[in-house]
Amino acid sequence: MNEFSIICRILGSLYNRQPQDPLLVPLFTMLREGKLQQHWPLEQDELLIRLQENSDPQALAGDYNALFVGSDCKVPPYGSHWDNGPQESDVRGFLQSRGMPLGEGPADHIGALLLAASWLEDQSAADEVQAQVTLFDEYLLPWVGQFLGKVEAHATTAFYRTLAALSREAIQAMRDELEEEGDV
Repeated sequence: MNEFSIICRILGSLYNRQPQDPLLVPLFTMLREGKLQQHWPLEQDELLIRLQENSDPQALAGDYNALFVGSDCKVPPYGSHWDNGPQESDVRGFLQSRGMPLGEGPADHIGALLLAASWLEDQSAADEVQAQVTLFDEYLLPWVGQFLGKVEAHATTAFYRTLAALSREAIQAMRDELEEEGDV
């Protein structure tokens, strides 16, 4: 798994799962112990330290639910809820056309899209860079800036405000990397 995939997997998991989800225990342990920095390929130490200082999953549960869960959530995590976002069926069709196995959950969830970017990267076929560019340009970037801005504005914990800032920088860095790979 390369650096691009690691970033997408970590960010995708943090948006896709409740903070107290047992599958996130190892990630939150690494965060609390300050060990994520050594595996994080981007120069974002200040943001990672801020995440570390505010990474108690139990304390984050209420904020996660208020932000992302339910029909009355403050910041819908689905691209189809945003003016410039994709329709869920379009995302699902695109990912299925790339051979990605999909579950029952909505494919246009911010976490699912980031996890899909990781999956595409891990497939490492010659044409997957173009698939990743399409994923970013058509299904993620048109709405993710507005989404992250709302997370920063509505989060009651420093963790989710910081996660939004970290995500914004990381997503842009990954898109820039795809641009560089496409030029080669």
